[in-house]
Parts: sequence; C-alpha cells; structure tokens
Amino acid sequence: MFASEIRDSEINHLLDKVRNRDYGKYLLRMFIEKARSIDNKTINFDFPVTAIVGPNGGGKTTIAGAAAILYKQVPPSQFFAKSGKYDADMANWKIEYESIDRSLKPNDTVRRTAKYHNMKWVRNTLDRDVLVFGVSRTVPAAERKELRKCVSNNFEVSDDRTVIFQENVANSVSTILDKNVSEYKSLHLDDKGNVTLLSGISDTGVSFSEFHFGAGESSIIRMVIQLENCNDNSLVIIEEIENGLHPVATIRMVEYLVELARRKKIQAIFTTHSNDALLPLPSKAIWASVNGELYQGKLDIRSLRAISGQIGSKLVIFVEDDFAGLWVQTILSNINDVAMDAVTIHPMKGDGTAIKIHNNHNIDPSNTQSSICFIDGDSEQQDDINNKVFRLPGESPESTIFDEVLQNIDDVSGKLAVALLKPYEFETKLKSIMQSVRNTNRDYHLLFSQLGKSIGFIPETRVKEAFLTIWCQLNADYIKGVSIQLENILPLESTEIDISSN
Repeated sequence: MFASEIRDSEINHLLDKVRNRDYGKYLLRMFIEKARSIDNKTINFDFPVTAIVGPNGGGKTTIAGAAAILYKQVPPSQFFAKSGKYDADMANWKIEYESIDRSLKPNDTVRRTAKYHNMKWVRNTLDRDVLVFGVSRTVPAAERKELRKCVSNNFEVSDDRTVIFQENVANSVSTILDKNVSEYKSLHLDDKGNVTLLSGISDTGVSFSEFHFGAGESSIIRMVIQLENCNDNSLVIIEEIENGLHPVATIRMVEYLVELARRKKIQAIFTTHSNDALLPLPSKAIWASVNGELYQGKLDIRSLRAISGQIGSKLVIFVEDDFAGLWVQTILSNINDVAMDAVTIHPMKGDGTAIKIHNNHNIDPSNTQSSICFIDGDSEQQDDINNKVFRLPGESPESTIFDEVLQNIDDVSGKLAVALLKPYEFETKLKSIMQSVRNTNRDYHLLFSQLGKSIGFIPETRVKEAFLTIWCQLNADYIKGVSIQLENILPLESTEIDISSN
C-alpha cells in the first residue's frame, strides 16, 4: 500500500493556507465561459498543487493554458495558437479569474478577464513569474538542435563555465530519482548560461554526458534546477508530469512539488494520465476534465472511460470507493442469470462525485449504456430510486459487513474459516480473534487488513471477499429485493441482443 512521504499535517497546513488566502500571489479560481470544449465551468484551486486528469482531448491543457495566460509573462499563442480560418471557433472565448496579488490589493482579491475578440486576445494581465514545462522537455539530448555542437571528439567546456549542482538541487533530484547526483555538473554553452549540457559521474567514477542520460532523468534535473532557482510565489505549469518517469519517480516528483509549495510558496498545475501522480494529493487537489465536464475529487484514471461512455458493456455502476464496488459486485454475482461481463463498476472516490457523474452519464446522448449509482449507508447524498440512485444498507460498508458477520459468527464460523483458507476446525478460534480485532480497531477501513494479519497474514482482498460472500448468504432477502429493484436494468445472460446494433 502506498504511503506518502508528505505528512497529513503538511497537507492540511497547505489547504488552510489557501483557505486563509495566505499568499503574495495565487490563482484562486477560474470561470471558463468558453475555451475549446469547455463551456461555463468553474475550477477552484483549493490546494497549491493541482492535478488535471482526463482522456486525450478532454480539456486538460486548456485548463493549464487558461491559468497561465492570466499572467503577462505567458503569450496566449503558447497554448492557444490561431491558425487562420481553421480556428474560427476562437471568436467567443472568454476566461474570468479571481486571484491574489498583494502588491495590488493587500486585503482583497483581484479579478481579471482574458478574451479573444476581433481576431486578437484582449487581456487584463497580472505580473507573476511563470514556469512552463511542456512535453518537449523529454526530447533526448541527441535530438535537440542546440546541443549538436557538443557532438564531437574535441568538445570541451572551460572550467569557468562548469557549474556543480547546488546542494538543494542535488538533494531534490536524489529524492525524486533515488540517485546520488551530488557530483553532476551543468556545462554552460553560452555566456548567459541559457544553453546547457548536463554531465554525470557513474558509481565507478567515470564521467558521461547528457547524451547518455535517460530522457526522464534529464527532464527532472532540468526542471529541478529551474524550480530551485525560481522566485517565491511563482506559478508552475507541467504538462504530462509522468512523461519518461518510473511510477515511483512520478510520485516523488509530485511530493517534491508539494514540498516546494510549502518551502517557496509556489503554485503548481500539472496534467497527467497517471494514477500514481494523484496518490500524494488530497481530493480537493484533483480535477478531471472530460468532454467539457469538470469533476473535482480523487477520480481513478481507469474510471475516465466510464465518464466518456467508452465502455464495452450494457450497464455502468458508479459507487463511492473500492470496497463498495466489491460489495456491489458480490451482490450482483448472487443474482441468477446476471451477465457480469456486461456490467462495469467504477469507484469514484466520493459519493458526490459518483452521483454527479451518474447523472451526467445518463443525460449524455452519446452514451449508449445505462448507469446506476450506489451510495454508502452513511452518505449525506439523497438516494432516489426513480433516478436510479440506491443506498447500501447499514452505515459504513466495512463495519456493516464485519459486524453483521460477527453477530452471526456462531452460525457461519466454519464456512468463514474455510473461506479464509483455514481448516474448518479453526472456527473455534475465529470468533475470539474477530472480537479482539473489533474491540481494538480505531479505523473501520482497516478491519479486514487487521484480521488478515491476526489469523496468519491472509491477504486483505481474500478476507474482504470471504466476508462479503458470507454476508450475501446471510442476506438472501436483501439480494432478492435488489434484483426486483434492478429488474429491467441488469443485463442478463438470457437477454437477446440485436447484433446489427453493436
């Protein structure tokens, strides 16, 4: 299980910092009236490091670019170039901003607008340092024109143009890449140091140039050098942060941005297709942009196919989290004739997100599958059978399942022992172990993990599946009720399908 190096207290501190508007410069929110596929949508930057996820063409770069062009240092053409008559739809683009700039308003926010009008951008910009790292940063050194002069047996740079990495740069790069770069150097190829070539030292002391770096390694080093030398309160835009990186390095890069937000008060916005990049971030730091719709929260990347309707199934089910998804899957598998391979279940990392996506899915005429939604028993959202929003029984799913099985343990202990990969005779010990785990548990999400360890390191997934199976056996009447509620909704093995329509 992933454990971030960023403490919860640090996450909460940064959330409070934004909430209290404790910044010299900060973009608080944008209202995109029109830009590409996005119409009349608001995005709040509740955390100083914001991830924008979504499928290709979903609007990720539109959001990043819209944020950047508030500031005069970024020309709109960098993100929104116009190609004559082929970009006629730019005519009514407009973006509104609310931001912090203490140099202009010490005690209030600043509002600005950018719009494309009469064939040109009209902007009321602000002044702020902006660093933009596009996807071209991962182009290998051998393919970069400015470095061709370095390809020679006689190439050499004088000592006065050779700079050893600063300690903060070396430490940060080492943390991200898990590599000692304290003896790496930056070779300045021009007088101002605008064109550089990196060099490294192997474990055996042999030097090598950037031409032999990995593309991801090179891009991280170059980004960190710029980030460590940027001014406080800068805005950082990174496209596809995971490009060229191992999943662990991607996670550490995001953690580095969070650490930099605390240390240098930067604000970072990055786009990504990677689930790993989302792991260190709180839910409020993540936005999904799909077909012009925006969703805030920890939305699993794999679920984006469901939002956009790109699923080879007949029914989509949205639930709050992974455990609820496993519960619903087990319930449906206990209903006769259900075609489970025609059902896809998508955890949405939150009840509000699940219902919102469910509602949008069903009103989108491009989606050919129906969807339903199951919320947890303790959800504050409203269940609505007519709108196909159903509520799972009990309070929290984990404690509901665990406690009901424990209450009936005398009747099911033997079955449960076998389901937990233990001998039938283990039933005599199982009840006392379960009771002990329940008595000492403080976080119901950990019940099954704790029980698995207590009975001999049984995998958590196996424990969950065993309890859900037993729970379904104890609740045959409930499952029958679900089958009645979902009659005419669930795809059945016996359902006839018109092949010509597929």
